[in-house]
Amino acid sequence: MSYTKEMLEKNRVKFTVEVDEADWKAAIEEAYNKNKSKFQIGGFRKGKVPRKVIEAQYGVGVFFDDALDTILPKTYGAILDEEKELFPVDMPKIDIIAISDSTLKYSATVQLKPDVVLGQYTGLEFKKDKVKVTKEEIQKEIDKALDAAGAWESVTDRPVQNGDKTVIDYSGSVDGVKFEGGTAEKQPLEIGSGMFIPGFEEQVIGMNIGDEKDIVVTFPENYGATELAGKEAVFKVKLHEITVKTTPAYDDEFVKDVSEFDTVAQYEADIKKNLKESKEKDAEMKLENDIIEKIASLSEVDIPKCMIDQQAEEMVQEFEYRLMYQGLNKDDYYKFTGTTKEELMEKYSDTAKKNVLFRLVLEAILKEVKIVVSDEEVNEQIADMANKAGKSVEEYSKLINEEYRNYIRNDVITTKLFTYLKNNNTIK
Repeated sequence: MSYTKEMLEKNRVKFTVEVDEADWKAAIEEAYNKNKSKFQIGGFRKGKVPRKVIEAQYGVGVFFDDALDTILPKTYGAILDEEKELFPVDMPKIDIIAISDSTLKYSATVQLKPDVVLGQYTGLEFKKDKVKVTKEEIQKEIDKALDAAGAWESVTDRPVQNGDKTVIDYSGSVDGVKFEGGTAEKQPLEIGSGMFIPGFEEQVIGMNIGDEKDIVVTFPENYGATELAGKEAVFKVKLHEITVKTTPAYDDEFVKDVSEFDTVAQYEADIKKNLKESKEKDAEMKLENDIIEKIASLSEVDIPKCMIDQQAEEMVQEFEYRLMYQGLNKDDYYKFTGTTKEELMEKYSDTAKKNVLFRLVLEAILKEVKIVVSDEEVNEQIADMANKAGKSVEEYSKLINEEYRNYIRNDVITTKLFTYLKNNNTIK
């Protein structure tokens, strides 16, 4: 294989590649062996048709597509192994220049990681938030614990109130015609959760067990099912059950049940300590974000759209994974909220661009100040993680593969970088 390299504007590179005749012929032969069983021609058993016979009937290029699937990644990958100073950030655009049973010439054009022109990143001034824990914040944590320890109990002597859990039947129609997905029996619904169409849950309030009621709502203009968007619907609703959460008394006995402490005072002191530690971490994260945001604003970088799109795609995937862990189906989420994956990506676009910018600037600073991490520092981090997990270093190390070890190394590098930036800027 031979190739030439041409640097293009906007940080792109074009490789023009000539594949060795022997390698190309081997790729075609491999494609033939992979696919020959798919061909059945009179006079030959299935899978035994000679290549020349197949090519004579279907054309000499019958195996080219599969051969390209083999040879393009192999030759393009070999080029990237040679061009170690180049960092592609997207899939290459392939153009076939010449192709025959003995010749393959193509071009591969790809976007490279953009150059960063760093501005000032030392000698700047930043403010770190002061940390204070209020009585209201402590009470909020207590209320969460009480709520978690609560139990749902059936209610029969009053109508539905906000916060109740209900079980309903419903059947929806538009202009008297029922629509797909608009009917359910014994459907759980927590009032105030916002899981149903806007205005629906509020109209369940006041119903008693056994009541039947017509609930009129209007689908949002941006509703996912376009045939329903903006239309008025009538839901025939029947209420079957009402449950309400009751919480235990807040006293020393409760504290003993839910914690390692014996008294309310000890419990609240621990809550205050944990809140302070959490707020200290938040203040530190905000400071680090302010530092990189300021440095990024003083730097110059032209971010290619493909990097922003890739970051937005990752953010959407993370969001969909969180839905899955919460027991929600992503398609149902898009339908109920009247949004699409593309709209969510657009919503994340600005944040995605900022994330990419911050990453590129941090990488540029790392390169300039030459921060390195030793194996000993990585091992110290692993030992700390093992201790927090309640395992021995030997036991915990068995859970760590090379990919995860590299992740830990990068985490240590990032910590050292921000320590450098804090030490070389003024923090008030």
